[in-house]
Amino acid sequence: MIDFKKEIARVLSGAVEGLSADEIQEILEIPADTKLGDYAFPCFRLAKLMRKAPQAIAAQVAESVAGEAMFSKVESVGAYVNMFMDRGEFGRHTLTAVAAEKDEFGRSDLGKGKLAIVEFSSPNIAKPFHIGHIRSTVIGNSIYKIYDFLGYQTVRINHLGDYGTQFGKMITAYRRWGNRQDVEQSPIKTLLSYYVKFHEEAEKDPSLEEEARATFARLENGEKEEKELWQWFRDESLKEFMRVYDMLGIEFDSYAGESFYSDKMQRVLDELSDKGLLKESAGAQIVDLEEYKLPPALITKSDGSSLYITRDIAAAIYRKEHYNFHKNIYVVASQQNLHFQQWFKVVEMMGYDWAKDCVHVPFGLVSLEEGTMSTRHGRVVFLEDVLKRAVEQTRQIIHEKSISKGRLSEEEMEETAKMVGIGAVMFNELSNAKIKDYTFAWGKVLNFEGETGPYVQYTHARAAAVLRSAEESLQAVLADPAGADMSYIGSDSAYQLLRLIYRFPQAVVDAGEKYEPSVITRHVVDIAQSFNKFYHDEHILVDDEAEKRAKLLLTYAAKQTIKNGLALLGIAAPERM
Repeated sequence: MIDFKKEIARVLSGAVEGLSADEIQEILEIPADTKLGDYAFPCFRLAKLMRKAPQAIAAQVAESVAGEAMFSKVESVGAYVNMFMDRGEFGRHTLTAVAAEKDEFGRSDLGKGKLAIVEFSSPNIAKPFHIGHIRSTVIGNSIYKIYDFLGYQTVRINHLGDYGTQFGKMITAYRRWGNRQDVEQSPIKTLLSYYVKFHEEAEKDPSLEEEARATFARLENGEKEEKELWQWFRDESLKEFMRVYDMLGIEFDSYAGESFYSDKMQRVLDELSDKGLLKESAGAQIVDLEEYKLPPALITKSDGSSLYITRDIAAAIYRKEHYNFHKNIYVVASQQNLHFQQWFKVVEMMGYDWAKDCVHVPFGLVSLEEGTMSTRHGRVVFLEDVLKRAVEQTRQIIHEKSISKGRLSEEEMEETAKMVGIGAVMFNELSNAKIKDYTFAWGKVLNFEGETGPYVQYTHARAAAVLRSAEESLQAVLADPAGADMSYIGSDSAYQLLRLIYRFPQAVVDAGEKYEPSVITRHVVDIAQSFNKFYHDEHILVDDEAEKRAKLLLTYAAKQTIKNGLALLGIAAPERM
């Protein structure tokens, strides 16, 4: 697809002294108000170069490029050159591109030949997969999809929390109060009850903590019984996690968790020691980061046991050697900002120049209306319960609005309820800037009004319904989109929709550069709102065949772009609602 901004910069470079086409492209603006043009060129920087007032330069440049075929009008306003695109040519170019590229519209090859790792979700084994995990899970999944769409080879890693002293606690609790049948029947809720009971009992009997540490030490040393129990807890937990991932439509390429790196940490310790980076502090081993205005990085405890930071360094080295990544992206809560700053700096101090390619993508925390979530006290909201409730509520709404009117069969209603209910929860997570904290409230998450996932999905279904009503005319215009009479879609509402469709590929690039799926979310909401305005302002299925075909082509492009945007968020686009 033609990059009009680049093309305009090329044209302007012939009328401007002292700035290259690339420099011009950087300062070109897209006015929020279309009355000021589609593109605007500020001439302030040229005043010193051309020794003229910016207003005079703008008038000179406007006169010089006014005859270009791509513009319907060029005018100077103050120090700006405002350029209005020829709507017919702009529409023909945009709609032809969407008709040709379909599901690939917006895809690019920016990442060609480069590999990006995205680590996300990463729940703890034998603990609840709760609403707090949804942020890393859906934000990470969307970032993976965006990078894949940008042409990167992508690897999705679920860095499971399957190592550490909590397993000593879990094994101790199971031996004292558990039984196999209960765990097999309901693994996570049963194991959670053991974990909660352990902490309740440890408050009365502190010796339990020592017993748990000794149990974990045996696990680290590969004792058969402890290892078998740990593997069983891991396998049973993964079965439950997979149910949730299946509901969300999320997959991973690797489930290598913390335990995978347990035999790779000694190399890190040896290397830190050999490079003179380790210091002893109260019996523990640290890397001093005072020079970088950071607290010391604790590498091993006084008892010699490893910590998260040691395992993260080992994991990063393994990933670089195994995958040779261009980007190594970690989608982890903002609570861990300091942790990532510390170990990124340690990797840099070790002499690995690829430390700069490790990226922490932080996000805000989820709390409950009654307070902070706590696994130890059993105060959690299970993510699976949230998704099931969303589907049930959506089913009721669709039943009232569709089944009663005969629009959907029972089977279609069930499938649509899943797409819309789960999509609503995911869209809610992705609709705001990821860094914001928020309080989980059922009323907000399952609100289907306003700028929500169901609103966007309904707009897609509405466009699909229009297209189904004129299938023959649609196929005719899709066979020759360049031949459509664009004069029929030159209205302000049609043109605003066209502009948003054209800018979708750039929105994908922006979302990737910022690691921010909400850029896509905002854009598909804007397209949905713009299409609904076009739908209400103009009659699409008119008698005149040429006019109908042009409007159907625009409707098709809006529907396809919404579908592509939702796909990047991991959300389905129903054909009927």
